[in-house]
Parts: sequence; structure tokens; C-alpha cells
Amino acid sequence: MRKTSFILIIMIAFLCSVLFSTGAVFAQEDKKGSKDHPLFTRMPNYRIRAYEENQFDNYKFKDPDTKQIVTVEGKKYLIEYEFKERKNFPSSLQIARNHSDAIVKIGGQAIDGSTSGQVYLKVIKENMETWGEVRCFNGGAVYRLTIIEKQAMKQDVIANAETLAGDIHANGKVAVYGIYFDTNKAEVKPESEPTLKEIAKLMTNNPGLKLYVVGHTDNAGELNYNMKLSQQRAAAVVQVLVAKYAVPAGRLKGQGVGPLAPVASNKNEEGKAKNRRVELVEQ
Repeated sequence: MRKTSFILIIMIAFLCSVLFSTGAVFAQEDKKGSKDHPLFTRMPNYRIRAYEENQFDNYKFKDPDTKQIVTVEGKKYLIEYEFKERKNFPSSLQIARNHSDAIVKIGGQAIDGSTSGQVYLKVIKENMETWGEVRCFNGGAVYRLTIIEKQAMKQDVIANAETLAGDIHANGKVAVYGIYFDTNKAEVKPESEPTLKEIAKLMTNNPGLKLYVVGHTDNAGELNYNMKLSQQRAAAVVQVLVAKYAVPAGRLKGQGVGPLAPVASNKNEEGKAKNRRVELVEQ
């Protein structure tokens, strides 16, 4: 009887150890069906323990421009990360600072929340306005990333050649918002084609017209960088018009002025969107 009890105890202990080790392995894995958001790399040695994805929802963020709390609507992600060990995890401040530094490097903005382990993030990339909040718990053992993808304003109305000509005749220039670039890049995107066709038509209909193609940016980032980027973008527009749309090179000249000629305030996103433009200026 004693021998049977002893064997039973050994078997129970063995099963418990197997279950414990299996649980430990499972705890190292991400929740099934979860994934990192493509814009935010997770901190090292963390796993996803909770994940939600909703096609349309809202969340409150602090706006880095106005410093006010705003409600943002769009596709929502909630990703909760847990450190795989029980000790030696990063501090809450370290986690928050890593995310804010990363977002600033790709042209975004960051602003601290009410605690050292909370930071709000905002970036516009590839026509998508993305807002994020990082909130830490248990000193950094767990942190939660809440994201809203708000589709940035699309330019649905493209000025035609006649409208462009009329504005140039009346004002000597016209602002064009239908030419697109990826963030921090100078390659003209394919969706710019309708606008470029109208500019080419403008040049064909007005054979004596010569234009400066002037690149403008908002004031985010360093002045020298924005000056260089706006020059590269203006030159890229000229190159496409000449190479693809057969506009004579002698009738166009590219010039970048960065953030030096805004048409709206840079203190809010609406104003910044208006300042990021290409202008056609009569020579």
C-alpha cells in the first residue's frame, strides 16, 4: 500500500512538472493570431499576451501640436506586451523613451502623458495618420500599445489645366496638392499621375509659358533637411514632367524653399497639410 502511494506521488509530481514546463514554454509565445503593428518594433524579450483589432473605433490621445486631449477615430489596435522573465525588465521610462525616440526618427511627434511610463505618438506616413499611446504597468513588466490609424485627407478634386492657367494668369502662381511623396523621400508616387497630366496639358495649351516648380514643406524637422528635401522633390517633379510627359526641359526649373513660405499655421495638422505642397510659379 505504501509502495503504491509512493508511486502515485511520484507520478503526480512528474505530471505537475510537465504541465509547469509546458506552461512556461507557452508563456514565451505570442497570443495566437496576434502580431506587431508594422510601425512599432516591440521591446526586446517581450511577448504579446493580449491583442485586439477593430476596423473602426476611437481613443483619446494628447495632441503633440495643441497639447490638448483629442478623440481620434479609425482602425484600432490594442497590443499588450509582457516581459518573458520575472526580473531585469526595462523601466517604464526606458520603454516610453524608446518609442518616442523611434517615432521622431521617422518624422513623427511624441509628447509625454501624465506618468513617466506614458507617451503619446503621432506620425503621418504614406497618406496615413497614425496615433499611438504607450502605457506601462508594474514598473515596465507589462506595457500596452494603443493605436488608431486615421486615414489622412486625400485630394479627391484635382485642378484641371484650365483652372491652373486661370490662377497663374490672375496671381502668377498656383498651389498644387495632387503630387504625392512618401515621408522623407523625393520619388514622385504613381497616384500623382492625374495632376501631372493636367500640368503637362497646361504647358501644351500655353506654349509660351515657363514655370518654376517650387517645393514646400511644413516646419517639422531641421531647416537644412527640409530645404534639401524640397529641392529634391521639385527636381523630381520636373524630371517626371520632362521624361514621361514630354514637357521641354527649358520651360521648367525646380526650386525648393522648405518651410519658408507657409500658407497656413504649422501649429496644427490641417495647416501643415496645406504647407506641404508644390507651387507652379510663372517665370
